[in-house]
Amino acid sequence: MKSVLLIGLGRFGQHIARQLDALHHQVMAIDRNESRVNAVLPYVTNAQVADATSEEYMESLGVSNFDVCIVAIGDDFQSSLETTTLLKELGAKLVVSRAARDVHAKFLMSNGADEIVYPERQLAEWTAIRYTADHILDYIALDGGHAIFEIAVPQKWIGKSVEEIDVRKKHGINIMAVKSGGKMQMNITPQTIFSSNETILVLGNQKDIQKCFHI
Repeated sequence: MKSVLLIGLGRFGQHIARQLDALHHQVMAIDRNESRVNAVLPYVTNAQVADATSEEYMESLGVSNFDVCIVAIGDDFQSSLETTTLLKELGAKLVVSRAARDVHAKFLMSNGADEIVYPERQLAEWTAIRYTADHILDYIALDGGHAIFEIAVPQKWIGKSVEEIDVRKKHGINIMAVKSGGKMQMNITPQTIFSSNETILVLGNQKDIQKCFHI
């Protein structure tokens, strides 16, 4: 369980609050808008109507005691930038800031952000990949051009083993798990046989995966 300071409770911030609650983390939430604060009260440990650009207020929170500080402000870049800078100046361990554009990301990174999230861009990329290929069920982008895909077992793989397919040698792709009936089998061996109605989780360079599975 981690302690999280969440700043900005628009739609994105509220979704984060719900997910953090589901993961049983302790969350302190802040927003200038009282109705937004009230909306997350069932999901957070504490929530306050406050201005996160106020140095006096932020100093009173002891931001250095939080494991993660998330700046989810999306409608006021100036406030996002000021808040990000202030958090780092006050000794925040990890500052994750929301950006809508590359230029915003550059300013945020140069003013204290340790990590940047692009919710709109990341969702757009996921949607484009997920819904333009019938056999792709999920997709997670990783650093360095790598990704994890959940893919329906190709017809030509059914009845064959991991060793026979040998996609690791041919394409540099790792088969992480096989999923069937909602259950995940992580113990993959060279003798694992692929069946119909299964999906597989594969990890590798995104271009290699796209080439292998004709995405």
